Amino acid sequence: MLSSVLGSQRAIQGNIAIVRTFVKLRDTLALHKELSRKLQELETRIMGHDVEITNIFDAIRELTAPPKEPPRRIGFQP
Repeated sequence: MLSSVLGSQRAIQGNIAIVRTFVKLRDTLALHKELSRKLQELETRIMGHDVEITNIFDAIRELTAPPKEPPRRIGFQP
């Protein structure tokens, strides 16, 4: 990730912001069942058009899936 390559405070903050953004996106999509239903509808209509579009839907589905195990806590733990 960015902070492991650059090692600066700014890179660390950027890395945290990126992770928080993806977590928020996953939570938002999970909460909006209507959006999920519409994505499913759209997917069935375009099925067979292009493999790349199907890959995009697979990636969205992975992002919206709840985590399989609880996230590992980071930082100081007493």
